[in-house]
Amino acid sequence: MDAVSAHLDGPQGPKPRKRFSRNNIIIYGILGMVALYYLLPLYVMVVTSLKGMPEIRMGNIFAPPVEITFEPWVKAWSEACTGLNCDGLSRGFWNSVQITIPSVIVSIAIASVNGYALANWRFKGADVFFAILIFGAFIPYQVMLYPLVIMLRELGLYGSLWGLVIVHSIFGMPILTLLFRNYFTSLPEELFKAARVDGAGFWQIYFQIMLPMSLPIFVVAMILQVTGIWNDFLFGVIYTKPDLYPMTVQLNNIVNSVQGVKEYNVNMAATLLTGLVPLVIYFVSGKLFVRGIAAGAVKG
Repeated sequence: MDAVSAHLDGPQGPKPRKRFSRNNIIIYGILGMVALYYLLPLYVMVVTSLKGMPEIRMGNIFAPPVEITFEPWVKAWSEACTGLNCDGLSRGFWNSVQITIPSVIVSIAIASVNGYALANWRFKGADVFFAILIFGAFIPYQVMLYPLVIMLRELGLYGSLWGLVIVHSIFGMPILTLLFRNYFTSLPEELFKAARVDGAGFWQIYFQIMLPMSLPIFVVAMILQVTGIWNDFLFGVIYTKPDLYPMTVQLNNIVNSVQGVKEYNVNMAATLLTGLVPLVIYFVSGKLFVRGIAAGAVKG
């Protein structure tokens, strides 16, 4: 009887929302304009990099290429001149790889242990140590440029790739430590206490319990570090020498070269090649990045 009366009363629950309500139109309209604002320059770069110079001189930067050519990409990679060198971005790419990989590994490894210790092991002076790290995250890079030049010179690492690796690892440490601390704090404390009761030590808990649960925040840290280090220009031009310049410095030298005709298609292709690595990482691990950011930013 109750089922019959419920059926006669009609459907229960909230009224379904209209798909094309005024609020949805406003929200999607704003999101569409923002997306267009960011995608339009990318579109111009792509179509320009696929055109020849005669077609570019016609002046319509928004028109798709009449005849697609990949010659600007080949020249940007292996033939574009920067001063006396005419090997394009290829040398700078491998320099950036040699700088980025160890910098990311070292900074994430140390910062994850720091965050784990600050979240779960209350050692003496932990609050002071954490305050110093947070303060270091907001120090302008420019303040530390000259002192680091002196330190690296005294260590015999100035002008080398390993000197730049140390610099990136140091400057990435504070913000990564904060992210890892917040993430480890958000994990159930009962897991840590149970492991302690079972006799597990510092490193055993870290490797067997914390690491398997921390993939999202490691992806966040990797993306932040890869993006920051790969796109860095300031440290690369100061702490290395011409033969060891990273890709961004090589890109700047290609774009600002005053030799011959300004080849806009080569410049656009070089810019896209330089930004390809961070873009690929974002597209591959975007979902984990969002999950890690949400988990690592909730608690402080």
